[in-house]
Amino acid sequence: MICLFLRFNASIRQIEAELDLSYKTVRQRVERSGKALDAPSLTLFGPAEIDRVYVPAGLKGREHDQKARLRVLSTRGRGSYDGDKPPVFALVDRGNSQRFVVPAKSADKSTAQSLLADHEEKPLTVYTDGFRAYDPLENDDAFTGECVVHGDGEYTDGYVHVNTCESHIEESRKTS
Repeated sequence: MICLFLRFNASIRQIEAELDLSYKTVRQRVERSGKALDAPSLTLFGPAEIDRVYVPAGLKGREHDQKARLRVLSTRGRGSYDGDKPPVFALVDRGNSQRFVVPAKSADKSTAQSLLADHEEKPLTVYTDGFRAYDPLENDDAFTGECVVHGDGEYTDGYVHVNTCESHIEESRKTS
């Protein structure tokens, strides 16, 4: 019911008056609904690939009346949600050929584990590219992990690759 009011841009005070609930209750339910909408629910059925990219977002200092921002002013690292390049994860379920593109606030181990948490196969085989956020999956009994290390020039080793994720991300970029 609260989601219906939010869809029509009603304020928490308006919802409070309409539903005869306390402000605190309405605020907690709105926050809970927001978290539920923020976290995608993915059910994986077979072996899965996971990869991440950092997608440039926004104008990045290139407004019409300004010069482009100098590279020297950018922050070091791979990118962040608050900065220029938020992380975007791609997941491919090899069990049923479903593909997912999921924007995230950070590219860390908790994000990777939460994206892979709901799976039918026990343990779930996960193919990765050797990014350090995937390292904790090796110690988790719910997953068996195999990886290729792009930094060592390794891109495929039989069934072990993330090429499907990478091609899906490139296709997504072309259509957006």
